[in-house]
Amino acid sequence: MAATVPNWHSYLQVIQSREDQRVQHFQKAENVLFIVLERVKTMDPRVIVDYSRNSEALEFSLSAAENEVTMEVPLCINSEVLLMQPCTDEHSNSENITNGDCQVPGSFYLGVPKQETNLENWTKEDVFSSVDDVNSRGHIVPGKVLHLLKELIVAAIVHCKHHNLIKPGELSAERLNEDGMQLPLLVSSDWKTICFNIIPVIRRKQDTLNNWQERGFPKGSLSKITQEAVFIPASYHHWRYSTNRPISKLVQILRTLKGYRLDSLCLLDQINHEYWKEKGEEKGLTFQHLKMILLWATHFFPSTEDWLSLEGSVYRLLVILLCCLVTKDLPHFLYPEQNLFNDSLDLTALYSKVETFAISPKYFLKFYFAQREGKKSHQKDNGLKALLYLPAENRDFWDTAFFDMLLSKFQAYQIKDTQRISAMSSILSKIKEMVHNES
Repeated sequence: MAATVPNWHSYLQVIQSREDQRVQHFQKAENVLFIVLERVKTMDPRVIVDYSRNSEALEFSLSAAENEVTMEVPLCINSEVLLMQPCTDEHSNSENITNGDCQVPGSFYLGVPKQETNLENWTKEDVFSSVDDVNSRGHIVPGKVLHLLKELIVAAIVHCKHHNLIKPGELSAERLNEDGMQLPLLVSSDWKTICFNIIPVIRRKQDTLNNWQERGFPKGSLSKITQEAVFIPASYHHWRYSTNRPISKLVQILRTLKGYRLDSLCLLDQINHEYWKEKGEEKGLTFQHLKMILLWATHFFPSTEDWLSLEGSVYRLLVILLCCLVTKDLPHFLYPEQNLFNDSLDLTALYSKVETFAISPKYFLKFYFAQREGKKSHQKDNGLKALLYLPAENRDFWDTAFFDMLLSKFQAYQIKDTQRISAMSSILSKIKEMVHNES
């Protein structure tokens, strides 16, 4: 089915024609922000400017409608000595926490040990809250850190404008007063306005993920990108882990591999933006969801042979996406016990749209500069959805052989590996036996 569609590369070429320009505009906007952050660092040495942002530029160029970018601002602190203290009722009472802050999943306090004398800059009232605790002197409060960072940014912007370091209209702080655990700054790049969401982060070394089977990535990739933990604000009083940085680094690693991995991500994100999202609605699949689908596809299809054609590469993402939509579970790539789908997503409606594209892609691989044409109806394969439920019933189906079988169903399977063909045949036999026993 995929082999009969002639428009894959033409569609991709139109998307890619704007990538270089997007990167240039992104870097120009980013440079404006760096000027402000450098001034912030001069005003308060507890703040660091992180210039290693190649992964963010790459993702901005790949995304169809990425107008918001996360900008991590590391804090200069000896994080190895900080105490990770779980949120408890006792702490809640001593901190006078309200509004259900302790219900934030995976949230914790970052405490300063009583005997620690090298954190004096972080026990000042502007970022610290004292507590009567056996082990710690008190906690570094993310809400206070955010407030301090906001004041520093405003002062830095005033300074930069006064000294003509940034041009009029290049940067707007109008959204800084919004409630939230990030500080949005609007930066103009002559092309469009990009929103940089400033987030203070604390980084420290951690043990790498040793229980993960490394497939599809260069040897040592996962251990390298998971050897650092990143903490970001979860609520006014609490911090939480963030996996945004390691996930972005994994996507960047895929750029070094042969094949159409990133091209398939780029193409599906455009389809999502054009067809799968409701007009005027922010809800729906995000670029972050699709990144996670790509990482799983790389894991389940580790062979270079899987990624040699654009059509086949896209279908490798599609079969995993369809399965996740049916089972209503998109596992986090590094922490599979976490489901990245939330209750606000209409997964049933999304499944229908994605399935329609998978069965009849030629009606979507066009750019409509006028009114869109009506899409021809097609006969849906009712047996497909039943197959996609299987991984939820039996985790053994969450495997390469199962997805190979789905690729074969879409006529997008050209692998000649005899072991994989044998494994796919075994899965088919297992499914037929299950159907026979149930009938």
